[in-house]
Amino acid sequence: MLTLPAPARTATTKAAKTAPRTTRRTAPRTAPALLAAVFFALYTAYALREHARFRTTGYDLGIFGQAVRAYAEGRAPASEIRTATAPPGFTADAFPLLGDHFHPVLAVLAPFYRLAPHVETLLVAQAGLVALSVYVIARTAQRQLPELRFAPMAVGTAAGLCWGVQQLVGFDFHEVAFAVPLLALACRAHLDDRPRAAACWAGALLLVKEDLGATAFVFGLLLVHRNRRHRRNRQVGLALCAFAAVGSVVIVCAVLPALAPDGRYGYLDQAQPYGVLDGWPVKSETLVALLAATGGLVLRSPLALLLLPTLAWRFTSSNPAYWGPGLHYSAVLAPVALAALIDALRRGARLPLAVPLAVALVMLPAQPLSDLARPGFWQEDSREAAARAALRLVPDGAPVAASNSLVPHLTDRTRAHLVADGVLERRPELEWIVADRTDPFPWGAVDAVVRRAEELGWRRVREESGIIVLTRAPASP
Repeated sequence: MLTLPAPARTATTKAAKTAPRTTRRTAPRTAPALLAAVFFALYTAYALREHARFRTTGYDLGIFGQAVRAYAEGRAPASEIRTATAPPGFTADAFPLLGDHFHPVLAVLAPFYRLAPHVETLLVAQAGLVALSVYVIARTAQRQLPELRFAPMAVGTAAGLCWGVQQLVGFDFHEVAFAVPLLALACRAHLDDRPRAAACWAGALLLVKEDLGATAFVFGLLLVHRNRRHRRNRQVGLALCAFAAVGSVVIVCAVLPALAPDGRYGYLDQAQPYGVLDGWPVKSETLVALLAATGGLVLRSPLALLLLPTLAWRFTSSNPAYWGPGLHYSAVLAPVALAALIDALRRGARLPLAVPLAVALVMLPAQPLSDLARPGFWQEDSREAAARAALRLVPDGAPVAASNSLVPHLTDRTRAHLVADGVLERRPELEWIVADRTDPFPWGAVDAVVRRAEELGWRRVREESGIIVLTRAPASP
């Protein structure tokens, strides 16, 4: 039997190893890019229309709008709206937001806000960040599963329709929008066997939010395990573990308390009457939705370990808002789950790609993007018209208190506070109140503040469809 000489056999082996990667690198990016563009358009259309319908809120779009506006003006991020739930004794005009959550990554949006000084800029940016993650996931499927022709479109579409990212797009703006593409990029680099790039992307998570340091630490452990026989690459994982651990401790124990008005990190001991054993029917919904999104294959990849830190802090929290599949808290799970699906398939797991796509489509009617196909979503009702007319009465630069659904529309051009209990006493300089009587948060605050204002002699200048405007400024001609 003929055998090749050693040098030739080595060259052949190397060529065989590099050929698939070369194929993946030269694969056309058209399909992933087109898919990302479609989802960017869908996310943007939904978010902007939802804002126009006054379905966004001061908590949290208004708060982040004031934060980015502060960065754009060269100030530390602070929010007048956030003072509504400030610790007792807080008297400043604006709450220092880096004492609430650690998210300096928001400064990246400042140049865009200077070009387009509107809170809608944040919504478009969030749509772009999530669409970028769709591109990365689709491109990862293209590179890692070259034998599956429709993998980029199927996996990318499942990522774009995933309930986690839809809930993020469907509820205001949040800093975790930056974590979604960062995690996708880190997972892609890890699957491509580029540990340094993976470590850099994962390390950047500490700039997004303080709880993501734990995810970065677990990512470091994955790098250590994968490269346990390669000293240099193993050191990259160890460095990421050290950076994530030390950084998280410094942020939570030093930076946040130093910047917080009461000198403490307020999320360590939230006063809620629930324990770890409570709420498991709701928590189970999150787990089932997460497993269904990947046809159960998320458990077949080591990347699934990246889900544990987020699930752990959510399920051990006493705050029930963190438990379920709604809101934005599951957005960081989506790119990891889809990357784990890709990893499981490349390891030999068998699952028709139609399964995760079908799951996303089955769940779609209950998700935000389904509203795009509803005619009523695009029709202006009497409440919207009344709200727009009411907001036009407030002059630029005026100190104003507005209810939760109206205040995000004022953060770009006024000094906007939230209509909340005691706001008239805390902010005696207020000149305008614009309130929607149907706003549920803070509970009962609108009627109480309107009643108190009229007792103090404020003048009612407009009321229509439950939208009321009061002022104590001189009457306009």
